[in-house]
Amino acid sequence: MPSRRYVVTPAVLAAAASVALAAGCTGSATSGPSTSAGERIDDRGGTVTALTLGPVATWDPQRIAAREDMAFASRVFVRTLTAYAPAGEGGEPGALVGDLATGTGTPDASLTSWTFAIRDGVKWQDNTSVTCQDVAYGISRTFATREIVGGPGDALAVLDIPRSLDGASTYKGPYDRSAANRAAQEAFDKAVSCSGSTLTIRLSAPLSDFPEMLTEPAFGAVNRDHDRGADGPHDVFSAGPYQLENGWRAGTGGVFIRNPHWTADTDPVRKAYPDRIDYREGLEPQAVAQQILADGDLGRSAVALGSVPPSLHQELVGVSALKDRLLNPLTGVTEYLVPNTAHGPMANELVRQALAVATNRQAYATALGGPTVAAPAVSVIPQALPASHTQDPLKAGARGDSAAAAALLAKAKVKTPVPITVAYRAGEAADKGMAALAAGWTEAGFDVTLQALGDDYFGAIGDPRRKVTTDVFWSNWSPAWASASTVLGPLFNSSVNLTATGPGRDYGYFADPVVDARMARIDRIADPADREEAWQTTDIDLLTRGVYIGLVERKAVYIAGSSIRNFSAAEVLGGVVELADIAVTS
Repeated sequence: MPSRRYVVTPAVLAAAASVALAAGCTGSATSGPSTSAGERIDDRGGTVTALTLGPVATWDPQRIAAREDMAFASRVFVRTLTAYAPAGEGGEPGALVGDLATGTGTPDASLTSWTFAIRDGVKWQDNTSVTCQDVAYGISRTFATREIVGGPGDALAVLDIPRSLDGASTYKGPYDRSAANRAAQEAFDKAVSCSGSTLTIRLSAPLSDFPEMLTEPAFGAVNRDHDRGADGPHDVFSAGPYQLENGWRAGTGGVFIRNPHWTADTDPVRKAYPDRIDYREGLEPQAVAQQILADGDLGRSAVALGSVPPSLHQELVGVSALKDRLLNPLTGVTEYLVPNTAHGPMANELVRQALAVATNRQAYATALGGPTVAAPAVSVIPQALPASHTQDPLKAGARGDSAAAAALLAKAKVKTPVPITVAYRAGEAADKGMAALAAGWTEAGFDVTLQALGDDYFGAIGDPRRKVTTDVFWSNWSPAWASASTVLGPLFNSSVNLTATGPGRDYGYFADPVVDARMARIDRIADPADREEAWQTTDIDLLTRGVYIGLVERKAVYIAGSSIRNFSAAEVLGGVVELADIAVTS
């Protein structure tokens, strides 16, 4: 995601100061914002104004890629077979529940065939019923890769549909009228079939976390009669609590009003307290902060969907009067380092362990902007996932241990200082963060050369020629849904990454057939708790071997007006503002 440079205007700081003075406080530090804030109510009515920079590329369920847009759509107008409920009273991550389906699915013994009972009474905005066929049609659109572009391709990867020699699906989606595709349509109809209100989905391989995958809008229902294919990227035909009034205006936004045919008793996820959601895009983050801090007629009922610029964090967090109007959730985006296991000094496990033990995560987090911007993290598995843990198998601590790292280098019998080249994505904060890490590594016995790479960073480090020129790679990742299967497998399973053309996301060229086989077995573990425990064990093994080095999990700061209630973050959706039960007072 491209970075933006934010300018802190005096007006924004003045607004924060005026709030503090009005409350009679001096700006002393508080305990800080968290994942929920302020009073909770269950009153209906009013308008919530959602302010953001945007732009929203599309509202098409099968084309949405940005997770903020996914979260908004899935809380406002898209219904999927399963969904994550809002966090409970204690703020724990939301549980997986049936949404359009009455439950989270029933697998066969092989975990390759899943059945779902479609919930009765769910209505489109024209009062027609949402049917099993609507869900199947929505899934079929993902295969129309010429018309429906940009969204997740998970359906193509997992459904039991034949592939061509080049690996592409033989099915080309519902818009292709060719004879070949008519035959392929039969294959799709076997993979995704309806019998009355019962939907059966057949997979090409066992997948125990398939119900979690189904939370993506890409698996959302679509009404065929209102589908314009590649046209109308911002068309909204709602099965949720809100429908779009008077269309979408790109660069400006739109107003979502109640879907009169939505009923709370057919929706276990969305409370839909406000009467309207006025979505406004095209506003710079500092302008949004200024508007909401001023707490005028508009700002009082507004919420920022984008994070407040880091330059403002400390000013806002220090104002106790804003405590109930700020959130500071973890986002699920982790940053980590990947030693090159296939070449150079990092091929030696002891040297990798030494680098990990010498890593000062606290200094890195501080350089990025401090505790409101990032939290030190040993693991690449975000805290909101069931497989998360706090174990530090190499006992590096948050600040690293240079003496212990030097002892590991001595044990490795390598000549010190050990020369290493570390590639990272250039940026003002990143430059400071990597310099802080390099200081600890140097003290431990490494001779560090930092390579600051430009805009096409991931393309550059994915070039196979880097295998012999770079020793350590910086990277980042976030899960697609709340399972470590969307973290460890994509990053460290060599069977799905390493090819002649490059490393995929396995930038350290880690290849262990035993680990690959273990990951394949984990996908066959039916019990979700047992599955995530197995992922946790695998993660600890990777950390112990120095296969990767966790750095931080990123955080965001969101602000709301004084009339907003039930203000919380949806941690399992990436720490974004939770719209399923947000409310506003009159």
